[in-house]
Amino acid sequence: MNAPASTPTVFDVQRIRADFPLLSRTVHGKPLVYFDNANTSQKPLSVIEAMNAHYRQHNANVSRAVHLLGEEATAAYEGARDKLAQFINAPSRNELILTSGTTQATNLVAYSYALPRLKPGDAILTTVMEHHANIVPWQLVAGRAGATVKAAPINQRGELIVEQYIAMLTPEVKLACVTQVSNVLGTVNPVREIARECKKRGIPLLVDGSQAVPHRPVDVQALGCDFYALTGHKMLGPTGTGALWAKREHLEAMPPFFGGGEMIREVRFEGTTFAEVPHKFEAGTPNIAGFVGLAAAIDYYQSVGFDAIHAWEQQLLAYATERLSEIPGLRIVGEAAEKEAVISFLIEGAQATDLATLLDLQGVAVRSGHHCAHPLMQFFGVPSTLRASLAFYNTREEVDEFIVALLKVRKLLM
Repeated sequence: MNAPASTPTVFDVQRIRADFPLLSRTVHGKPLVYFDNANTSQKPLSVIEAMNAHYRQHNANVSRAVHLLGEEATAAYEGARDKLAQFINAPSRNELILTSGTTQATNLVAYSYALPRLKPGDAILTTVMEHHANIVPWQLVAGRAGATVKAAPINQRGELIVEQYIAMLTPEVKLACVTQVSNVLGTVNPVREIARECKKRGIPLLVDGSQAVPHRPVDVQALGCDFYALTGHKMLGPTGTGALWAKREHLEAMPPFFGGGEMIREVRFEGTTFAEVPHKFEAGTPNIAGFVGLAAAIDYYQSVGFDAIHAWEQQLLAYATERLSEIPGLRIVGEAAEKEAVISFLIEGAQATDLATLLDLQGVAVRSGHHCAHPLMQFFGVPSTLRASLAFYNTREEVDEFIVALLKVRKLLM
């Protein structure tokens, strides 16, 4: 748990790194520098061991058996729902739908909430900086309904032009969407302000929290949104885990998206009655061990404390930005006043993919490409960027190693 405010704490990053087995490996004969955390985070030993223990001692399906293993598996799975609900301060555990990640969560809202309500002439509002998971589902359902998708603009610093977003909240908008933190730029958007303006106009707001939850405490009640999506594998948890939080009034009115086992109360050929929320949206066998691991990841975050995590990551961001700015011909893409520890950049005369490939040979893992954000790349007039995304288990020494490697590969490409 977080230390009391009056107690000074020292962030012992080396102790934390010892909890992450993969960080000690070598790549191409070099010590690994892992700066691809926005893509997926590494996992602490406690997460790995929790999943291992589940398969070794408790493996059974959930909600289907009265034997002890089934009861243990169900308790662990539903316990993960409880922890996630508390983690984001959801008003009720029953408002939390366990999903495979943000992509499934946004598609659930698209098909179960938006599509039944859309008609020709309606619109869904999103932004230029969104991940494809917060664009493509809206395009799919809008196309089927004869509606449109509108995108609010950003400025050259990579900041949402909030007054224009608000101006675009016109009566034909039936759903508004925004990322809390950009996966490419690290930009932190003013979700509370946007939510207030949406509420004034009676427009529900969906927030993509994938890149926010790993870096800062999230309180969905304080944010004031209607839907909040998150992904487990970006927050120390296993792949194939995530959640959608939604206000109960929306969930009660939404039809199921997937049909199958465990989301029903009774099935007859004359018709089916569905289970109560959240289970009516959770057809089939879930990723039980994955959610056991995600619960362990939440425990780990709480043991370190987000005050300490955020402070350390902001130090790393400032240091890495300063060091990158010293490199001739380097352009940082996205310099918002408030951002998380994500830096996208280009080097004049070098392709991002070539840089990433050569950096890998130096033991440095970064992401190159469009980052599932084609409209954002088009806005900046580039096909791709190189992205270094940092986590609280990274160090200043790793930043230095990254800069040395970057200067070396830049020289090779010049």
